[in-house]
Amino acid sequence: MTEASPAPLAKIEFDARPYIVNPGKRFSLHDRATRDDGGLDKQLGKDAFELLRDRLVDLQENLYAEQKRALLVVLQAMDAGGKDSTLKAVFGPVDPAGCRVKGFKKPNDEELAHDYLWRVHHWLPKRGYIGVFNRSHYEDAVTVAVKSLAPKKVWSRRVGHINDFERMLADEGTTTVKFFLHISKGYQKERLQRRLDRPDKHWKFNVADLDERARWEQYQERYSEVLGQTSHKHAPWYVVPAERRWYRNLLITKVLVDTLEAMDPRPPKADFDPSAIVIE
Repeated sequence: MTEASPAPLAKIEFDARPYIVNPGKRFSLHDRATRDDGGLDKQLGKDAFELLRDRLVDLQENLYAEQKRALLVVLQAMDAGGKDSTLKAVFGPVDPAGCRVKGFKKPNDEELAHDYLWRVHHWLPKRGYIGVFNRSHYEDAVTVAVKSLAPKKVWSRRVGHINDFERMLADEGTTTVKFFLHISKGYQKERLQRRLDRPDKHWKFNVADLDERARWEQYQERYSEVLGQTSHKHAPWYVVPAERRWYRNLLITKVLVDTLEAMDPRPPKADFDPSAIVIE
């Protein structure tokens, strides 16, 4: 293993900061594009993504070797927003020995018998690992509110809980970065219809998704509130335009590489003199 060095970006540089949800400011998803491409050439963007993904693999290896800190990646989206394809594209080449993906669905009886963060805390990445949440603790501040699964006095205070939780993670050595994959209602319709039209995709269609779709505006409003209240320097939200997959993958990988480079993980130095060892 060698100390990772920065890779060129296929003659392309771009700034991911415009996609951050700025802390302390009123935020609305309606103000963010769903089909942005950053003004980039598609092929050049794909080439840059391949190089960035290689860089991500190197940085993850160094993080695993260092065994001192962890990275938590949160993916949230409306149904058909592309979370699964993002996982495959961005994290597919990452060494599974140091990366764990956890999908959070409807809590089971055991999970409901504990506080709502219990099941999340159980799956946090240990030192040296990247942990990826496909849906997350944010369901308990968004879905629970939209569907009135608990009284307002219960779900309204969860934003404060989550902020404290993520601050604790930062203090204990876990860096958190969060992505909301942003799509339009029209795009969601196209993706859901595709699942109906293709027999090989029927397994992905859930009739209950139509009930969620009927609450589209309620979800947009609640996500806007929660993202604006929980984006911080130590745990920022990025709203990723997700209708162009190549740009979605590029942007997310760029943010991950920037985040890990800022962490600067380094493998430990050998506690022996390699030049003095002879392998017969």
